[in-house]
Amino acid sequence: MSETLFLNGEPLPTVTLELLRATTYGHFSSLQVRDGRVDGLDLHFERLDRSSREVFGRSLDSARIRQNLRTALGDARDCSLRVNVFSLAGDLDLLIRRSAPIEPGTTPLRLRPVQHQRALPHLKHTGTFDLIYHARQATAAGYDDALFHTPAGEVSEASIWNICFARGTEIVFPAAPILAGIRQQVLQRGLASVPLAGLTTFETAPVPLADLATYDAAYLTNSIDPALPVAAIGEITYAPHPESAATIAAAYATQEAQPI
Repeated sequence: MSETLFLNGEPLPTVTLELLRATTYGHFSSLQVRDGRVDGLDLHFERLDRSSREVFGRSLDSARIRQNLRTALGDARDCSLRVNVFSLAGDLDLLIRRSAPIEPGTTPLRLRPVQHQRALPHLKHTGTFDLIYHARQATAAGYDDALFHTPAGEVSEASIWNICFARGTEIVFPAAPILAGIRQQVLQRGLASVPLAGLTTFETAPVPLADLATYDAAYLTNSIDPALPVAAIGEITYAPHPESAATIAAAYATQEAQPI
């Protein structure tokens, strides 16, 4: 499947300089579509509206987003969609890119701890230079990606992933400032619906670098990877942990994908 662009519901054959300039200021959301459905589609709608109100002072109706997604989807059932929101002339514009579906990774990743925080971390904005820079620096140093932490040494997020940690079947999400990813929110919904007897299944709490060895496992989540295991963070290594993997799988199993 080749990449196709749609601007406000119309196929876009060429990209102008004006459009390139306009899209540098905006926000976006990325979706993996399977059988015409998306995990956490309502959360994507909420994110796009909330970010539009903050960045542009305008709300973005979910019905408009859905119609643009349906147009971009066409007859395809499985694909990747990315919704960019920007403004050419005062109104909100939607640029949707449709491309081939991306399958989840299978190889656990090694992460390089890096002190860094994205600008306005709660927004999925188009300023991604720092993410790419730190990821490239990490791979040059022999790792697979960078894991960000605060000056106080609290883990936050990876370059394009949220991260969570496991002790037994308890899942811990970092409390440091992050972009609350859609897949992370879907996982938290699922964990809230499958509490284990006598055990809190998840919490949000500080995760100091000094405590990483006290966890049994770590997992990366984003729109592509629901729970990609982490092999190492710096010198701390993690072995496969079936107990927490089963807990996460059970949580996701409670959450149905939503039709576009």
